[in-house]
Amino acid sequence: MNLKNLTIKKFHEGLIEKKFSAKEATEFFFKRIEEQDGEIGAYLSLAKDEALKGAAETDKLITEGRQVSVLAGAPLAIKDNILIEGRVTTAASKILEKYESSYDATVVRKLKSELAIFLGKTNLDEFAMGASTENSAFQKTKNPHDTTRVPGGSSGGSAAAVAADMALAALGTDTNGSIRQPAGFCGVVGLKPTYGAVSRHGAIALGSSLDQIGPLTKTVEDASIIFQAIRGKDEFDATVVDRPFKIPDLPEGVTDLKIGIPKEYFIEGIDSLVEKGIGEAMKKFRNLKIQFKEVSLPHTKYAISVYYIILPAEASTNLARYDGIRYARIPSVPENANLREIYLKDKGAGFGPEPKRRILLGTFVLSAGYYDAYYSKAQKVRTLIKEDFDKVFEEVDALITPTTPTPAFKLGEKSNDPLSMYLADVFTSPSSLAGLPAISIPVKNYEVGSGELPVGFQLIGRHFHEADILGLGKLYEKN
Repeated sequence: MNLKNLTIKKFHEGLIEKKFSAKEATEFFFKRIEEQDGEIGAYLSLAKDEALKGAAETDKLITEGRQVSVLAGAPLAIKDNILIEGRVTTAASKILEKYESSYDATVVRKLKSELAIFLGKTNLDEFAMGASTENSAFQKTKNPHDTTRVPGGSSGGSAAAVAADMALAALGTDTNGSIRQPAGFCGVVGLKPTYGAVSRHGAIALGSSLDQIGPLTKTVEDASIIFQAIRGKDEFDATVVDRPFKIPDLPEGVTDLKIGIPKEYFIEGIDSLVEKGIGEAMKKFRNLKIQFKEVSLPHTKYAISVYYIILPAEASTNLARYDGIRYARIPSVPENANLREIYLKDKGAGFGPEPKRRILLGTFVLSAGYYDAYYSKAQKVRTLIKEDFDKVFEEVDALITPTTPTPAFKLGEKSNDPLSMYLADVFTSPSSLAGLPAISIPVKNYEVGSGELPVGFQLIGRHFHEADILGLGKLYEKN
């Protein structure tokens, strides 16, 4: 039995038609993990017993002729900064190495209600800080298309698992491009929903005004299925707004949408492979009679600078809770240590270089005398970036941009140059600051082993208009 390249919809059809059982499918994916993950390093932990138990429950319902959801029995991977009750959740950090989650994240609870199967927890940059999944405290994840290259980050483990057929789909988190950038590098689909469309309850916080949970999948249709399952109001997250969601029928409701081309995103310095790929994507849309219009987002050039003031400030506050007392202790800290020793030794041993860098930077920009000079000004420029998008969306329905300026770069290529690493998110940062929905879609179908490096393009939509970008994406995939 070979279940490679199955979409969620095809998986569901095969399950209902009894071409395979949920148990057989789950075993297939664990066999794939056993064969592939030693080289790729996508998973930090597996949950085989729980997964097989859940699969057996799904099979029982199907045998009894009961109706089950499209996600029933679907083997998914979960980024290891999203809580699953009773499972260790590390956020790829030594400081949480022994932390066992006491409750389910809201998105996990919603997927459990759909009878989805969780294969395990995937690797990430420590506390989701990074663009390559090289900053994990436990292992480096490799790109399945070329194991000498990074899978992107911070959701690199989730993207690699989907690309290598070690999961049917996965959840990641996106603060500045951490779903979209690895999706682009690994040749899969990655959706960052509107800020406030999906509950963040149970996701380990990085930047509270930016974080969003979203799917990494093989197709846009799969992304829409998972988004539909995890979206909606939650009593534990006051930012969530419950809006109606329905993907428009194709082609009605899609071909009359107009796409904007922001001139600031198409500049010198973009890799030729990316430039060619975006050209192909735009040509395909034009052949589908989609209209384009050049637009301008003049404050885009400040997005990375603004992000790396606001995010460290929020991160330094969020990470202050890891004090060596309320969560698992670092073994090197003596039991009789005083409070100062606990703080210094626990945080010194528990946090890696990137979290330390951002905590220090964030504490600095929030300190007396520097708050107004940096943080306050950054928030004002963030407002200008959002207003740019508001003006542009009076003229167009969506925007198209490259997802990344380059294809996946080599392992170690940017490790010693943080500024160069930060620029990997230059095209995803503005929409994150504005809280807009955005999706990365592969220019074409990239087979692992073909030798081709994937290229993704990004569609950005209005607030809570996921239906527009998902509808355009589905139209692109089907033609």
